[in-house]
Amino acid sequence: MSAVIHDGSAMLGRHLRRIRHAPAITVMTQTMPIVFLLFFGYVFGSALAMPGEEYRAFLVPGMLVATAANGIMTGMFTAAQDAHRGVMDRFRTLPVSRSAVPLGQAVADLLTTAVGLVPLLLVGLAMGWRVEGGWLRGAGAFALLLLFRFAATWVGILLGLASQSEEAAGQLGGATFMLPLLSNAYIPVDGMPGWLRTPAEWNPISAVTTALRDLFGNAPVPEGAAWPVAHPVAGAVAWCLALIAVCLPLAVRRYAHGQR
Repeated sequence: MSAVIHDGSAMLGRHLRRIRHAPAITVMTQTMPIVFLLFFGYVFGSALAMPGEEYRAFLVPGMLVATAANGIMTGMFTAAQDAHRGVMDRFRTLPVSRSAVPLGQAVADLLTTAVGLVPLLLVGLAMGWRVEGGWLRGAGAFALLLLFRFAATWVGILLGLASQSEEAAGQLGGATFMLPLLSNAYIPVDGMPGWLRTPAEWNPISAVTTALRDLFGNAPVPEGAAWPVAHPVAGAVAWCLALIAVCLPLAVRRYAHGQR
């Protein structure tokens, strides 16, 4: 365990320095969620039945979760880049714990996300969103959001290590943009046809988004929904733990065996 912590700290430092030396990517990943929040809040939201300020309060938790889900894309691209440029091959020749290398990437992503969500939260407050459920429940919502980002990053790391090339990882990562669209992140799913509503409600993003809205006090839990949405906090935690339990060991094993 001490070897994992020591080696993981070294890998964490490497990824943090890597992020610092790529300011353009950092700026883009920080500004795009804000742009989408403004666009959906003031343009797309005008076409919905909800009044503007009510919709923006509904939207902010969904945008936070959609941003956390982008951990799939960033985790995939970073892992694929290291794998296909020979960086991980060099790490495997060193006396470094096998789990420390992907763990360092996941923790570095988690730390930068925690900091990067602050501007998005401030813009949401400026748009009229408020934490109505109390700051203790709000802190629980933020912790759940980070747990989901951690889980999403492990999904991305596994897919990145399994990808055939950087280009393939980039294309697949871009496709993950569709995941929040098939959820309740941006709009309620009540009006969807049944064949579409069912997968939307079983989308992990829907459970986490509903949990955040409930904890923040922004919207009530919908009635008659699928179990993860009807019990959003339990459903969100279950989804996060299941994703981590499956993807973390598979990603470590994939890293240890290298490209086949």
